[in-house]
Amino acid sequence: MKENNIVEFIEELPKKIPIMAETDVLVVGGGPAGIAAALSASRQGVKTIILERYGFFGGVITQAMIGTIAWYRYAQTVDAGGIQEEIERKAKEMGASIDIIGNVKNKEMVETLEKEGLMVNGKSTYEVLDTELFKYVIDEMLQESGVTPILHCWATDALMEGEVIKGVITESKSGRQAILAKRVIDATGDADIAFHAGAPFRKNPKNELMEVTTNFGCSGVKIGKFLMYIYLNPGKIGDWGMGGETEGSSESFSSYLVEPFKKAKEAGEIPKDVLLESYWGCYTDAGEIPSLNAVHMTNIDCTDVWDLTRAEIEGRKRVVWALEALRKYTPGFEKARLRNIGTSLGTRESRKIIGEYNITEHDVKNQARFDDSIGICPEFVDGYGVAILPITGRYFQVPYKITVPLKVENLLVAGRCVAGDKISHAATRQMCCCIVTGQGAGVAAAQSIKEDVYCREVNISKVQEILKEKGVRID
Repeated sequence: MKENNIVEFIEELPKKIPIMAETDVLVVGGGPAGIAAALSASRQGVKTIILERYGFFGGVITQAMIGTIAWYRYAQTVDAGGIQEEIERKAKEMGASIDIIGNVKNKEMVETLEKEGLMVNGKSTYEVLDTELFKYVIDEMLQESGVTPILHCWATDALMEGEVIKGVITESKSGRQAILAKRVIDATGDADIAFHAGAPFRKNPKNELMEVTTNFGCSGVKIGKFLMYIYLNPGKIGDWGMGGETEGSSESFSSYLVEPFKKAKEAGEIPKDVLLESYWGCYTDAGEIPSLNAVHMTNIDCTDVWDLTRAEIEGRKRVVWALEALRKYTPGFEKARLRNIGTSLGTRESRKIIGEYNITEHDVKNQARFDDSIGICPEFVDGYGVAILPITGRYFQVPYKITVPLKVENLLVAGRCVAGDKISHAATRQMCCCIVTGQGAGVAAAQSIKEDVYCREVNISKVQEILKEKGVRID
């Protein structure tokens, strides 16, 4: 550990590193962006490997139990289609989604949800993914598409030849090894590979970064009693805009739940400076609330192992506080038990590359259009006191150039670390946009190999043509 701000180093002796694999496209990171990138690259007929540090794929969906991949969707929302639509359809076919709204029996509540656009002709506008079974769903999708999976493996460095990336160094139970690749897609969320490759990036000061979250689930909940409480005390989007911007959606329903934690603080049971406010994702007939997004912690750098350690431990302590508050002050939770805690923190922000183009706040709020569009994203912004939901059909195009870092060739970046400013990050970090950048990057990487050009030189018209054939709306 560092003491007195003194940094000490040791010198590692040179040694030969065995090559564990060679591939056309290597995707580092198995979250929504990485999954989309791997599927789309492999389906273009190029050899594709996806590398994941955990024992399963899914990223924030499976690790942090965020099954609400499309919770932003209302009756008028316009989506990109493509792999996100496929994921939702496949999950439903395999019994790995939960129709939360379709299970509502209360007539008045149904009428309210239909009025707000969360139901159309008695059907939900979205379903929540079963985050445990989804691990299996993604295994099946990747293998059916011919992707080679590697789990329990970290990418720890970039292999460079001048400004061209040639692969990565890995660490695992098999030791220190290398994977060689013609193209690399960084879907780590933290731009780890771009950082090691020497690509320019930005990162806000730690005290300005978005919060991290420890999610948990409960069992033993009396669902009917809880839903009646929610019906009588509905949350609104405007409640969690933190006094900031809530364009056109402030009165829309939200599963925001804060009253029990306020009461616990007033009773001295939770420290007043602790941020606890829950968003519950769905429920089951078995009396489960599978995911409660309640524990939020600030001043955490997701690229600092000491901060991550501190947040994991502190987060679990706060989960216990939250559970006790729910039991004591929330109807239906009186006999609730802890079901599970997320495998890892839910992280929102760290490094962001400086790209060929850096998407802006103005772009995401004003339906920006780009000649190099690789998909569209609903006007869905959530962060920094801004809460905008796509209830009117507005959307912006996602440009390919935000996935292309400066100074490094044949590396693309997908997911929340694409290039952009502070407020645009509150849109591009969303899973729907991460899947768009992932699918676009996967197709572009494969196409650049076929054209034998650097990724930044790929024929974008051809990439767009392929994406359209795959059901992606790009304009």
